[in-house]
Amino acid sequence: MSDHAPDPVRKDDPADAWSHELHRGVVGRGFKVGRVLYSGQSPFQSIELLDNEWLGRVLLLYGSVMLTEREEFCYHEMIAHPALFAHPAPRRVMIVGGGDGCTLREVLRHPCVTEAVQVEIDRQVCDVSRRFLSDLNRGALDDPRATLVFQDAMAYVAEPGPAFDVILSDTSDPVGPAEVLFQKGFHQRVFDRLAPDGVFVCQTESPFFHEAEIRDVYRSLREVFPVVRMYLAHLPMYPSGCWSFAFCSKGLDPVAALDPARVAAADLPLRYYTADVHRGAFALPAFARDLAGPRGEGA
Repeated sequence: MSDHAPDPVRKDDPADAWSHELHRGVVGRGFKVGRVLYSGQSPFQSIELLDNEWLGRVLLLYGSVMLTEREEFCYHEMIAHPALFAHPAPRRVMIVGGGDGCTLREVLRHPCVTEAVQVEIDRQVCDVSRRFLSDLNRGALDDPRATLVFQDAMAYVAEPGPAFDVILSDTSDPVGPAEVLFQKGFHQRVFDRLAPDGVFVCQTESPFFHEAEIRDVYRSLREVFPVVRMYLAHLPMYPSGCWSFAFCSKGLDPVAALDPARVAAADLPLRYYTADVHRGAFALPAFARDLAGPRGEGA
C-alpha cells in the first residue's frame, strides 16, 4: 500500500525487471519480478499478479502491493482474529473489500461463524484471486458459508438488514473508491449495522507514513464508537513494516474480553496471531498512541 504513484515495472530488460513503490516521493521499496502472471485493468483499478523468487506471488492493485505469498498471513490473521476472539460468539461477519479471499479464509477458520458476507466493489479482483491465489485463500471465495456481494460498501451498509456481530474493513488505501470508507458517514452506517455487542475492525495505514490520515480516521471513529483502540502488527512489505488497525465497539474492550483458554482450545493453524500477541498489539509506543488520540489506548 502506498501514498505515492508507484513506478511501473521496468520492462526494458526482462531479465532484470523490478517493481518499485515510493512513499512521500523520497523513500520506498521494490522487488525483482520473476514473471508477470497477470496484468489487467478493471473498471476500478489496475490489477497485477507478479512472481518473486523470495516473496512468491505478489498482488498489486493500482500499482501498490496488497499481499505477498510469503508474508500475507501477518496482515490477514491480525485483521481477523483480534475481533473474532474478543467477541463472545461471532456468527454473522461482514468483510468490506478483501477480494483476494485471505481475510475470508481466516474468518471461516472459526466454526461458530455461520455466515460471512463479503462486500467487494471489484469482481475482477476475486476472479483473478480464484485463478492465481487459490493456494492462499484455500477456496474461501466459494465456501458455502460465504456470500459475495459485488457492490459499493457504503451503499450496502446503508441498506436495512440483519445485524452483524463483526465487520472487518479490509480496504485498500483511502484513495479513489475506498476514500469514503475512512470517513464518518461510513463509520456511522457500520455502527448501525452492528449488533449491540458487535465489533468493527479496519486497517488504518502506517503510523510512520500516514500521520495525518490516521489522526483524521481516529477522530471520525471516536465520534461514532464508545470504544476505539489502535493495535499494531509487523507487515514487512507495507510502508515502514509497521501497520495499524482500529478495534471499535459499542462497549466491548479488546483486551479485557480476550479469553486465552478459548484461543488455545480453538487450536487454529496460525503463524502470527496468539493470545499473547493479541494483548501485546494493543500496547502502543507513545507516538502511535498520540496519533490515535485520547482514546487510542483505552475506552
